[in-house]
Amino acid sequence: MSVTLDGQKLFDERHTVIEVGSAQRASIERAAAGLDGVLSIDMGRRSRQIRQVGELRARSRADLDRRVEAVSAFMEGRTHTLVTSSGEEFENLRMDSFKVKDERVSGGGLVADYEIIYTQLGE
Repeated sequence: MSVTLDGQKLFDERHTVIEVGSAQRASIERAAAGLDGVLSIDMGRRSRQIRQVGELRARSRADLDRRVEAVSAFMEGRTHTLVTSSGEEFENLRMDSFKVKDERVSGGGLVADYEIIYTQLGE
């Protein structure tokens, strides 16, 4: 099984690492007359960040540019589903940033390190 985004195999899974942040909870705290302390109202689960780092490999500059453009197309504000190579599924992800950090020649082509930050929207 491979790493997919909305069912598309965009990533080289060999060097892909996915770090899942902790979900946050929201609450409102208010003081009330006659109470010693505060009233805390739980507003439920909120978003969490998911970070994906890895490498994109291509045989030529044009192929690498196409791969970068294909991933960049997901930064349109809609939600997506990421499935890891182990079958773990993350739904309701909004891609907030996609950075290509380093490009280099390797073996039979080019390699680019990348980092993606997703926000998994609360339920």
